[in-house]
Amino acid sequence: MDKPIRIYLVGAHATGKTTLARMIRDRYDLPMISEVARGILAEMEAQVDSLRTNVELVNQYQMEVFERQISSEQAQVGSFVSDRAFCNLAYAAHHSTILGKIFSDPRLRAYMESVRTGVVFFVRPQRKLLVQDGVREALEWDDVVRIDGMVKLMLEMFDIPYIPMESLSIQERLRMITQVLNLAGLSEKSHAAMSQLETNGNPTREAPSARGFSMGRELS
Repeated sequence: MDKPIRIYLVGAHATGKTTLARMIRDRYDLPMISEVARGILAEMEAQVDSLRTNVELVNQYQMEVFERQISSEQAQVGSFVSDRAFCNLAYAAHHSTILGKIFSDPRLRAYMESVRTGVVFFVRPQRKLLVQDGVREALEWDDVVRIDGMVKLMLEMFDIPYIPMESLSIQERLRMITQVLNLAGLSEKSHAAMSQLETNGNPTREAPSARGFSMGRELS
């Protein structure tokens, strides 16, 4: 493989993106760029309750997530898998007042052009995957569907090619991912390497710029 391949898992919260991103990371021995939301919350010493009642804090938070995602990817040389791309903008549309500012930012257009040249898996919601994660006050199906629709709108708006993943079966999801990435030119680890991985456990191999951030999810 000569050209680096950037892989994105996009979609609403509670769809299984992180699980799939970790599988891709381990199967293809790629750096993984994690979500940065929880890490930024910790840096800001902010809690969910504060973000829901302080618009200025929400704006600061959402802008930081947007900028940190871009810088994390730009710092990564070569192929990688990202647990999230532009998805925080779907949440910013509902909780902040800065979406107009972000959409007029030339960095957004440049970033979306970069995403267009990657491999984008759009992971669709499933009711059975709704599990509380400790970041949101509540996890409601209507909220998940609403964010899913916003992510789809942005994919279409920026003309980003994507592969929809609507099956609940992890086996079928993994088969689809493997087929697409193999066709894209990525090679899986050898059976010997995979066996060693299973013996020693799955080490977390995060992208350097994303180290120190938990696998948090966006505020919804």
